[in-house]
Amino acid sequence: MRLQESGEMYLETVFVLSKQLPTVRAIDICEYRGVSKPSVSRAVGILKNGGYLICDENGSLTLTELGLEVAEKIYERHTVLTEYLVSLGVKADIAAEDACKIEHVISEATFEAIKKHIK
Repeated sequence: MRLQESGEMYLETVFVLSKQLPTVRAIDICEYRGVSKPSVSRAVGILKNGGYLICDENGSLTLTELGLEVAEKIYERHTVLTEYLVSLGVKADIAAEDACKIEHVISEATFEAIKKHIK
């Protein structure tokens, strides 16, 4: 199953929140992303069916091995691209916003070249 940008964003959000909170629930995603509960419920259902997320009986969301792999990849792209854009002189908030758009469409070859260039 090929994830769309929104699916990748939800996985990245669960990943980020799992670093900050003892458990991640749908309401945490709503608050963090500023989206509605029905939107999160729909996304969680799709991600569960795709094997990216597990939801336990208490509503706690956990990334599967596959979900974690995707989330870490997107998060790395976000942080590296943000740093790169800031190093070019882009304001941090604009760099983060632009990186969020780029991270989903950039090729692996281009991303690896940027990482190599930064080092």
